[in-house]
Amino acid sequence: MKLLLAVVLLAVGLALVWRFIREQIPIEEMAYYYDVSEQKLFAAPRRLVPPIRGLNDGAEDAFRAMVFSTTGKPKDKASRRIAYLEKFSPELKQQIEAIQKAEEENPAAPLPPKDKADRVAARAHRFVRRLTDSEWYPLDSPQAEKILIEWQTAESVVCVP
Repeated sequence: MKLLLAVVLLAVGLALVWRFIREQIPIEEMAYYYDVSEQKLFAAPRRLVPPIRGLNDGAEDAFRAMVFSTTGKPKDKASRRIAYLEKFSPELKQQIEAIQKAEEENPAAPLPPKDKADRVAARAHRFVRRLTDSEWYPLDSPQAEKILIEWQTAESVVCVP
C-alpha cells in the first residue's frame, strides 16, 4: 500500500514539474503558409517573412495564407478556405529579417522608432493575391483592399494553427 502511494505521489510530482516547465517555455506563434508548387497548406512560425522555403525543395515558393472557416467553426477542417496569400518585397523582407536578427543578438537594444510614413510606405512592399490569381497586388491598391475584405461574412472566422 505504501509503495503504491509513493508511486502515485511521484507521478503527481512529475506531472506538476512537467507542467511548470512547459509554462516557462515561450510558445512561438504560428501561422499558415501555402506552398504553391506542392499546393499544400502548412504551419510555420509567424515571424517568418514570406516568401519562405516551401515543403519540397529550397525554392521560396511558400506564402503566408489567410485561412478562414466558412461556418464559424475554426476546428471544422472541411469548412476552411484560403482567403488570400501574402508576400513581401525582397527589400522589405531583408529589412524585417535584419531587425529580427538584431533583436535576437541583443534583445535589450532599443528598436528604431516606426513612424507613420514608414508604415504607409511599407504597404507598397506587401502584396496579396487570391489563391486562383496569378497577379500580386500591393496592399495600397484598390484590388488588394477588395481581396482583404471580400471573404468576410457574418459566419467567417479566422483560423490559426
